[in-house]
Parts: sequence; C-alpha cells; structure tokens
Amino acid sequence: MENYQNNRQARAQERQYVSQLKPKRVVNRLDLLILRIYPRRIIYSERYTGPVAAACGRDESGLVGIVLWNEQIDNVRIGDVVRFESGWCQMRDGELIVSTGVNGKLRIIDR
Repeated sequence: MENYQNNRQARAQERQYVSQLKPKRVVNRLDLLILRIYPRRIIYSERYTGPVAAACGRDESGLVGIVLWNEQIDNVRIGDVVRFESGWCQMRDGELIVSTGVNGKLRIIDR
C-alpha cells in the first residue's frame, strides 16, 4: 500500500505538458504562460453563480484554453506563468480547456 501511495505522489508532482492532456482527466501539474484573458462574465447555474473568464495559455508543446474563476480573474495577468495543480481538463467545441474546478489550485509562479 505504501508503494502505491508513493508512486501516486510522484506522478502528481511530475510536470504535464499540453500535448499530454486528455479530456475528462485530472491535471496534476501544468505550467502555462498566459497569452490572453477575455472579458469576465457572470454565469448562473445550479453548482456555481459568479464571475468567470476565458483565457488561453501555452507551454513548449502547444496551446490550451483556460477557465478562470472568481479572484483568479483579478490575480492573473497576461504574461504570467501559472501552475495548475489538481485541476481538470475537458473538451469544449473541439478544443481542450483546463481549469482548477472546485478542488484544484492555481498559483502564479513567475510574473
């Protein structure tokens, strides 16, 4: 059991690349350069009501769409390098998007 947990923790700390993302999968650790942030909008749903903004980012292997929530919208700027931890990846309109979702984290690692 201990080996299983150690292997799982090691995988979670390995950096992922955009080219490795798959829809409906967890994003363990993904570092992206923010290229663009679109205007915020308010959404109303059963699970969430509040501000959301679309963005896009890239790493060495490709481009990906980003969903920013609440305070992330004000904290993140174009040109920042951010790290997604324990987020999710989905397919929307034929394009991959990543987000922190409810349980994930977004950290600015370089400005």
